[in-house]
Amino acid sequence: MSDPPSSLPAPVAAEAAVAIAPGSRQQEILVLLKQSGGGTIPDLAERTGLNVETVRHHLQALSKQGLVERTGTRAQGRGRPEIVYGLAAAADSLFPRREGEVLSALADHLKATGNEAALESFFEAYIDARRPAALARVRDLRGRARVEEVARILSELGFMALVEPGREPALRLCNCPIRELVGATTIPCRAELGFVRELLGGERLTRLSYIPAGDASCTYAADADAVECR
Repeated sequence: MSDPPSSLPAPVAAEAAVAIAPGSRQQEILVLLKQSGGGTIPDLAERTGLNVETVRHHLQALSKQGLVERTGTRAQGRGRPEIVYGLAAAADSLFPRREGEVLSALADHLKATGNEAALESFFEAYIDARRPAALARVRDLRGRARVEEVARILSELGFMALVEPGREPALRLCNCPIRELVGATTIPCRAELGFVRELLGGERLTRLSYIPAGDASCTYAADADAVECR
């Protein structure tokens, strides 16, 4: 049996962290599949020291969680080809990712070299590409129904948006999917604000809370008593 693989490094996706215990056999299998690019049940049994039925059970559990999938077959000996298992796309979040750190460094570099306008141009183009489909979804909606559909659109973009109750419903964005980048420049925030305003029908929005300021969420509402967004 080969040396055991190293543990899955942080950060671990929250939805997977509930089911994949650190140091567990399932975690070991995921790391082996990552290192080898795929494997059969006999391969994994040999490398982990487990019997084939136990490996099969773990793979079935990981498949149900959407972390492992069948990727093909491989002939081994004179019998039937063995199924090859590999990591599904959802398993990528279990391994180190540094996009946020790199994006933040890129933003700092563009600012330092006088090229921050390139970021503005990028976010304008990014939103332009999503605007037609999003506006089509809210075109015939009014009031709370429109706010709820806007929340669904923003949640699909990673903002985990909720609609707060009240006479004038507020839109609360519980997650910033580009938090590291926002720490380097407020250009994405301005682009986000403009997009939300468009989706809500061009209303003058006010910001009730702001993640970069230390709040738990970014909350927007058509409320003249709040601090006006800039």
